[in-house]
Amino acid sequence: MIYPLVSNGIPLIPLVLAIQNPPQRPSFPFLRPIRCSNKPNPKTLIINPIRTNPDEVLPINSKKNKAYEERKGFSQVGIRKMLVLCGFGYWVQGFRGFSWLGLSFHMAHNLNFDPSTLQLVQNTGNLPMAIKPLYGILSDALYIGGAHRIPYICIGVLLQVLSWGSLALIPFAREALPTLMGCVLLSNLGASITEVAKDALVAEYGQKQKINGLQSYAFMALAAGGILGNLLGGFFLLKTQEPKSIFLIFTLLLALQFAISLATREDSLGLPQPSPNSLEKRSISVSIRKQYSDLLMVISDESISRPLIWIVVSIATVPILSGSIFCYQIQCLHLDPSIIGMSRVTGQLMLLAITLLYDRCWKTVSMRKLIGLVQILYAASLLLDLVLVKQINLKLGIPNWVFALCFSGVAETITQFKLLPFQVLFASLAPPGCEGSLTSLLASAMCLASIVGGFLGVGLASLLGITSGDYSSLPVGIVVQFLAALVPLGWIYHVSSSQPVVETEKKSGKSKRTRRNRRVGRVVFASVFDYRRERESELHK
Repeated sequence: MIYPLVSNGIPLIPLVLAIQNPPQRPSFPFLRPIRCSNKPNPKTLIINPIRTNPDEVLPINSKKNKAYEERKGFSQVGIRKMLVLCGFGYWVQGFRGFSWLGLSFHMAHNLNFDPSTLQLVQNTGNLPMAIKPLYGILSDALYIGGAHRIPYICIGVLLQVLSWGSLALIPFAREALPTLMGCVLLSNLGASITEVAKDALVAEYGQKQKINGLQSYAFMALAAGGILGNLLGGFFLLKTQEPKSIFLIFTLLLALQFAISLATREDSLGLPQPSPNSLEKRSISVSIRKQYSDLLMVISDESISRPLIWIVVSIATVPILSGSIFCYQIQCLHLDPSIIGMSRVTGQLMLLAITLLYDRCWKTVSMRKLIGLVQILYAASLLLDLVLVKQINLKLGIPNWVFALCFSGVAETITQFKLLPFQVLFASLAPPGCEGSLTSLLASAMCLASIVGGFLGVGLASLLGITSGDYSSLPVGIVVQFLAALVPLGWIYHVSSSQPVVETEKKSGKSKRTRRNRRVGRVVFASVFDYRRERESELHK
């Protein structure tokens, strides 16, 4: 009999340890069990007695158990802190629609900007996002206090606090165009730095913990923030007609994000940290030049450069008329701001739904086929604005507010979703040390393409004579948008036909019999058996 083991905080010593054959096995007269106790047999010499501790015993198939734990999410280091830091960060990023809805309404309703001026302010304010690769290179190469992600998140959030806080507390800042433009530029500068650091942190953490597709969860958090932000934005504008309270609430949320970022240490996320000697060896200029050369080497690969070229051209070739459409809805259709906010909520709900579908079902679909279908749907969704402008919905018995609520945000939603497969692809292809540079290059390239499309939209609106008092040529501009959106399908072959490879644990190819024959022993804490099948087979011989 094996007596129970007593634990008092030191390694456990079995009172009796028996090594015997398993039940119903043929016995051999020359094989005798060796029994050990606290009073050893004088005829038996025990050398280096085995001390067992249940906490120190490894599972038989530790590799399989490790893979199981990784699938279940138990073995990831710092996963809760990542959820708080990046989950809340992406949620706040989506919640920016709350402040931007108030700012757009303020410029169109309170300042009476023309559609071209409104769109010019919006696109010029996005210029800091066009140089995201610089922030990515700095984040990869320069460490601040031994960390190179979270400090940049803190800097970006602080800049946003200063920008939106000025718009909320200083009346002159939101009334004069130069100061308003300065606040918009400062806000987008901080947002771009924060987004680059968060995207790089998610990519680096996913590679370290071998979790593919974390970007889809970031999209879910972003969509959830967009849903609540646009919903509350429309409600506040309906009740107060004053954007100052919107700016102040968003400033408080940014202050909370700043506090969370300061309280999180980067080394607690389980990411590799550089040694002090490696940080002192190279100067800042040398580190930046090396990071830049590494980035050029990475994007020279056709698996990265060809999809990047396609996504940039597919966005840049479509003139954006969002400012003209927004002014038309406000000034001609007299839609309430709550309706416009709710239409964006509908779009964010759609984004959340299709992101879930992509994460569950569409990851195995050919990327070329998926992107081609998405581009066709995007071109078709642009014609929904034509239905509203030509008032075809009224002929079908659908009021303007219902149609705008359900379909105004569809095109923007499809555009946002089109970026997700490319972000997953680039995050999986980014080599260690280039996560920030490569993801920021993708983000800045798409932002620059959006700016080009926005300026094309401004030029198209000016060419067609679309002003705040004359929207008669707006249907022609929408048709031009539709045709331009179909052009990128001509070089869809630049997009890879495969999906990013998901790293999984390889299954053992050994048969059940081979695994049984290789088994050396079996340990049970209630009882201990130790038998060796291979030795017994040799004894039979």
